[in-house]
Parts: sequence; structure tokens; C-alpha cells
Amino acid sequence: MPRRGLIFQARTRWLLVGLALLFSLMLFMYLLECAPQTDGSGSLPGIVGENLGKEYYQALLQEQEEHYQTRATSLKRQIAQLKQELQEMSDKLKLLQEKKSPRVNGMGYQGTKEQASNDLLEFLHSQIDKAEVSIGAKLPSEYGVIPFESFTSMKVFQLEMGLTRHPEEKPVRKDKRDELVEVIEAGLEVINNPDEEDGQNDEGIGERPLYNENDFIEGYYRTERDKGTQYELFYKKTDLMEYRHVTLFRPFGPLMKVKSETVDISRSVINVIVPLSGRTEAFAQFMQNFRDVCIHQDKRIHLTVVYFGQDGLSEVRSILESVARETNFHNYTLVSLNEEFNRGRGLDMGARAWEKGEVLMFFCDVDIYFTAEFLNSCRLNAEPGKKVFYPVVFSLYNPAIVYANQDVPPPVEQQLVHKKDSGFWRDFGFGMTCQYQTDFLTVGGFDLEVKGWGGEDVHLYRKYLHGDLIVIRTPVPGLFHLWHEKHCADELTPEQYRMCIQSKAMNEASHSHLGMLVFREEIETHLRKQAYRTNSEAID
Repeated sequence: MPRRGLIFQARTRWLLVGLALLFSLMLFMYLLECAPQTDGSGSLPGIVGENLGKEYYQALLQEQEEHYQTRATSLKRQIAQLKQELQEMSDKLKLLQEKKSPRVNGMGYQGTKEQASNDLLEFLHSQIDKAEVSIGAKLPSEYGVIPFESFTSMKVFQLEMGLTRHPEEKPVRKDKRDELVEVIEAGLEVINNPDEEDGQNDEGIGERPLYNENDFIEGYYRTERDKGTQYELFYKKTDLMEYRHVTLFRPFGPLMKVKSETVDISRSVINVIVPLSGRTEAFAQFMQNFRDVCIHQDKRIHLTVVYFGQDGLSEVRSILESVARETNFHNYTLVSLNEEFNRGRGLDMGARAWEKGEVLMFFCDVDIYFTAEFLNSCRLNAEPGKKVFYPVVFSLYNPAIVYANQDVPPPVEQQLVHKKDSGFWRDFGFGMTCQYQTDFLTVGGFDLEVKGWGGEDVHLYRKYLHGDLIVIRTPVPGLFHLWHEKHCADELTPEQYRMCIQSKAMNEASHSHLGMLVFREEIETHLRKQAYRTNSEAID
């Protein structure tokens, strides 16, 4: 059968599936509304309400009956309208199908309308419980969230690597490449050909510009094995500040649109909150990145530094004042706490120090390097009362090991590459996060009983998992954790100490580089034997 005919029949079948699904859902809603309901807390005749009289119960029944009749009439009207639309669409499809010959299905045999209807209903029943995107799921632990993979038009950033895949790859496999191309094109179709609902959402915008594949910025996707694949796509015209956000879903079948909306982040201010104690050299390096990205490029940032202790406080204040003078940047706050360092308390104090209304917060550490693109991802993936963003950081290994074959390691900017031997996705870390102040305060903030290193970020993450907000968890290419030597204090609890040692080991080097260090003596012995054998042959 010609390929064009197969494609036409496939599209026709899935269109019928969508219309039948919509009709079935409306019918199901109608049955639910018409079902009798009981109120377990109501009074029973002869007990509490025996003195109310017959008129009371007659009035109550009359009121309920009128409510159900009104609702039933509304649903019947909607069902009748859907039937009419379904019939009109079926007539159009019938006319189109009559132009195709021979009339056979994709398996190469003559099919009947009854067979098509039965197949359609069977498929509908198998998919009706699956065609949904999980939101606000209450999960048992921080590892219960299925993370997203992030991608651009050229690369995929993936957490699951094993020993053969890489943290950043081109979609080499044809099926994966075709999938992402199809998704990007489907998003463009949604934006450039909005339906009536989208027209209402975009009311007042004026004439819409046409988007193309060059306007695709970034996307995220994840697959839930019992449901399907969810896609979050972002498009932007270079001359516009607003983004177009499209959500698509593939319920183990054709793509279906979930929503399409315009997102304007031009006035979205991010409060970058950094807890700090000592480490003034690292803070000076952090401020250099902050100056380049936040002050010169983004320009919608407030910086809050929460400093613990007095040692080094004057240097930190001097660095901030120097940057302020040189760049005319004064959107910063320095909070001084004369007490022992506690990351959770520092972030909590920084969050509560903001008193200018709702604000998006980025909880950040002094050894974090980020790009302007990441700040926009932060704005796009956090939404008050709906979503919190937990990006996965790419953590760099010890440069003394990674670049051992060079006299000195290259500058930091040249170390920012996504390679297996240069770093890894820190999928066990939950410290870097973008969330709105109201959401943070609503869940109760950090557990301030956690002392010292680690643990406070996991507790906050679990609170969101047990709540109603969507947690967006995905690797992002514009967020790096710079290597620094770790010291695990003896005062830590056994759990904290284990986490600290685990983090220290993971941060040092890749699998292959650590292997070379472990077998260094064996390698040196081999080299000595080789040199001795070479010299002996030269003498002979």
C-alpha cells in the first residue's frame, strides 16, 4: 500500500481515538453527576432531625433534584454538541476515505466499521487510565521522582550513563533523533496554529509571529513506564522577551497536546541567596562570575549573602563594595550572623530577609558557576503554587587529576565541559534549587535542627515530594559545581559523615582516572621493565 495512504489512515484512526476519548470522558462525567450521593453527616429522621417536620425534607429533596436536573441538562447539551461534531468529522473523513482506493487497512485486508469500532473501544479502555501527566504525586523518598532528560536541537544531557554513554551526547540513534525532531515540530505546529482555547489565552497579544525550528531554546522529557512520555518545550524569538511554553504527552501512541501558553519573564527578579563562612578567595571568584552573568547580562538579580562569624567578614564586605562601585550595582544584602555555620539557617535567614513581596529564590553555594541561560531556565521551571525547580548540577573533578598531563590546569572557563573524565551529574545533591518565597514558607522552610554539613536540603526536597507541587528535576548544561577540597569534620553525625565521605570520593576523579591512581605502582613497575628491556636491546 502506498506510504501516503498508510499515513492518512493512521492519522484518521488516531483522530477518531481522540474524539472517542473526549466523548467517553464526557459521558463518564454525566454518569457521575447523576449518581445519587449520600451525606454521612446529615441528620436522620427519628434521631436528631425528628422535630424538623415533613416540609423540611420535601424542600431539601426538591432543592437537590433541581440541582441534578440543571447539571444533567447542561451535560446532555454538551454531549449532544459533541455527538454532532463527531458526526460532522466522521462525514468529512468518510468523504476523504472514499477518494482513496483500495480501501484496506494497514494490515492489508478489508476491514468493517464494526471491527474498527471494536478495536477503537479496546484501545480506548487500555489507555484511558494511562493518558495523564503525573502532578503533585506524593513520593516516598528523594529518589522517587523520575527525572527529566534535557535537550537542545543538537545535544541531549542525560543522567543515566553507565560505562558507555556520556553526560552530553548528540542524539546518534536514528529513533531518538527522529523522536526529538518530531516533538520540536509538533510544538511549532501548536504555537503557529493555535486552537480557540489558545486564542483566548493569548487575547490582547496581537498578531502572532511565526516560529521555526531555530526558535527552539530547550526542552525536557521523561517517560513513566505505566503512562507515557511527557515533553516540556520552550521557544523564543530573539527580538522578544517572552517565551512560548508547550507541554506535549505521548501516551504510548500519537502525541497529544496538554497545553500551550506564553511565559513573560522579563520582570522576574531572582534573589540569589549564598550562605558563607570564610572561603573569601572562593567568594571573590564567585563574584567575578556574578559580575559577568548577573550584572552585565541578566540585570534582574538581587544578591543576598548570609555570612557566619567575624573572621573574613570585612573582606567579604570589601569585595561587595568594590563590585558595587565598579558596576553601579547596589541590589545586594549582607546578613551577618555571629554563630557557627549552618547552611539551612543561612538560606532560611536569606529567604526571610526579603520583604518586597513575592520573589523567585535561587539557593546557591559559593563554589557554583552558572550561566545566563540557567537563570532563564530557573524562571521558566518554577511557578508559585505549582512548580519548584531542582536542577542537577554538573560537578567538576579535581583539575590536578583531570589535567595531570599539563603543567598547570587551564582557566576555570575552559574546564566547563560535559565530559566523562571532567565531571559527572551530581544526581544525589539537592542543594541548588529555584523556588518562590511563598512556597518555601508554606512548606515550613528548612529543618533548623540539622547542624553542620548536609541533610537540610534533602529534608526540604522531601517536603515538596509529600506536598501538592510539581517537582521539576533535570540536568541543566549551565550549572557547574567547581571542585574544591573537602574536609569531613569529626563532629558530624554518622549519617552526615558517610554522606560527606561519599561526596568527597565522588568529586575526586572519574572511574578510569581513579583506576589509574589505584594501579599507579603496577603501571610504574611496568614502565620500568619496559625501559630496562629497551636499554638491554640497545646495548646488545
